[in-house]
Amino acid sequence: QVQVVESGGGLVQPGGSLRLSCAASGRAFSINVMGWYRQAPGKQRELVATITSGGNTNYADSVKGRFTISRDDAKNTAYLQLNSLKPEDTAVYYCKVNYHGILRDYWGQGTQVTVSS
Repeated sequence: QVQVVESGGGLVQPGGSLRLSCAASGRAFSINVMGWYRQAPGKQRELVATITSGGNTNYADSVKGRFTISRDDAKNTAYLQLNSLKPEDTAVYYCKVNYHGILRDYWGQGTQVTVSS
């Protein structure tokens, strides 16, 4: 049974930083793409950033230059460094994991990020 667990969310002031982690377990296959998505109240879930097994990254325009995605394949873990946070970054952040050779994606339960003074 695959498990995807996010952690690291919290309350931070505007301009502050957080580091989110996403740990995947339960599958013998190697991980292909890992991604972070977010969903604010009343809005659709949106892409934040993705990283491939080859290290290629992709970011939403709204977070470019502020957020950095990385991964540690030895730990089956992805990270999202959030800097220069703004109130509009407030959302539940979800991690999505895709494995090589497996058609479906696996999602975590989400971690809340709140940016407020």
